[in-house]
Amino acid sequence: MISLANINKQYGRQLVFVDAAFQLNPGEKVGLVGPNGAGKTTLFRMIVGEEQPDDGEVTVPRRLTIGYFRQDVEEMAGRSVLDEAIAGSGRVGELHHELEDLNHRMADPEYADSLDETLARFGEVQEEYEHLDGYALEAQAREVLEGLGFAPEQIDGDVGALSGGWKMRVALARVLLGRPDVLLMDEPTNHLDIESIIWLERFLKTLAAALLMTSHDREFMNRVVGKIAEIDSGEIIVYSGNYDFYERERAIREANQQAAYARQQAMLAKEQRFIDRFRTHAAKAAQVQSRIKALDKIEKVELPRKRQVVKFEFREPQRSGDQVVVIEDVHKQYGSRVIYDGFNMIVRRGERWAVMGRNGAGKTTLLKLIAGAATADSGTVRLGASLKMGYFAQQSLDVLDAELTVIEQLEKDFPHDTLGSLRTLAGAFQFTGDDVDKPIRALSGGERSRLAMARMLYDPPNFLVLDEPTNHLDLATKEMLVGALSAFEGTMIFVSHDRAFLRGLSTRVLELGGEDGGRSPHLYPGSYVEYVAQSGHEAPGIHS
Repeated sequence: MISLANINKQYGRQLVFVDAAFQLNPGEKVGLVGPNGAGKTTLFRMIVGEEQPDDGEVTVPRRLTIGYFRQDVEEMAGRSVLDEAIAGSGRVGELHHELEDLNHRMADPEYADSLDETLARFGEVQEEYEHLDGYALEAQAREVLEGLGFAPEQIDGDVGALSGGWKMRVALARVLLGRPDVLLMDEPTNHLDIESIIWLERFLKTLAAALLMTSHDREFMNRVVGKIAEIDSGEIIVYSGNYDFYERERAIREANQQAAYARQQAMLAKEQRFIDRFRTHAAKAAQVQSRIKALDKIEKVELPRKRQVVKFEFREPQRSGDQVVVIEDVHKQYGSRVIYDGFNMIVRRGERWAVMGRNGAGKTTLLKLIAGAATADSGTVRLGASLKMGYFAQQSLDVLDAELTVIEQLEKDFPHDTLGSLRTLAGAFQFTGDDVDKPIRALSGGERSRLAMARMLYDPPNFLVLDEPTNHLDLATKEMLVGALSAFEGTMIFVSHDRAFLRGLSTRVLELGGEDGGRSPHLYPGSYVEYVAQSGHEAPGIHS
């Protein structure tokens, strides 16, 4: 279907691809992995023709349709969410929008003189639209948008009024509704909640299209893809299995390569000793020259490239009182929308609460009430004794100084710590080498999140309040964070859409919105794993 042969690509002095080869076959679902800067986006852009290789050939059949979901969403305005989503549906989408325009024209007195012509065109367009099953497309568009978390009233509302994250969901719906032969997806789960992620998993698994995607969500990758293509040192290496399989096979491959390297080094050392010993012996000259030539011809085994994952270890926080948060009879509403109606909860020392609930159930509101970033309409939120709170939300990024570099920010925050320990901290959050000298204004959203998290955890509070802490974090950083937080001796309450994070850390689950979709919160005394087993679903409103 799509093939790349002998691809070479270079940016300045950086080699991205070196004689790389890859093939995407009909119906295959492939996860694309590799460290930041490895060339994942470059590969996508070469497939869609936005970039060309320096050498080699990219072959894409002429009639193949490709849908490409990327992180930079274009401006959206002047249409409803539904119309914007349908815009990606090829000819059917064009006819849909022409029908909309013709409807407006027929109702506009300004076009009264050309009404017969408009009616004739309306009939032609409607006939073709029906023939292409256009009215079914509208129903499907609503289904896809609801699956991605849109409420019915949002679907008919102005797309221009949406935030950037919600516009990303519209862009995703548009690509899915296009029903292309090949889907290229760059981090499709970044702006989705857990309910939408699970819906998207199911949608993609039933799709006949071939899929090539990147994702920082291990569970999502495991459930959707059947192959992994890894970009490593300019090569593309394919593993036949999901992400867990790839990790196991990569470890075996590295171990085998390490052993082969050790064997070859021992052989080379033995040959070199013979050469050094008999180099001046006339009787052995022919043998020495023969061995020198043989060594020159040997293809050297290289050591496998080790992924640098710096471990982060918490300093021990001070001990808090037994009751960390006491919430009594809290009421909270926004306009006519009731969020909490007499809510009670106690968070005790050492507990790790995962807060779950659909959009609008009050997850972020609860964390804001606890952190003091919002106030209840009535009732009390009381914090316990000897408490030092760390609150992470997207607003945490605002406290970074855009004029400083990463290392300067850390030195400003922790003036009494050594440069070595601060570099180790930066390395644990994937700021290695020259990355620490990047100005904060030039950092991506994910890099800013990592830096804000590093600052908060270095001098650890004994109570962590975390709102989507894994947004934009890559798999290596997520796994480091889960490992570090699992050793954390304080108390936590968090919202996360990452199931590996939920499984790895929670000891309690608060489900907002209730099992029946009502407003009564449910407190589960066990972990997320036990919650799933007991409730039969991975998130509120999602049933197996």
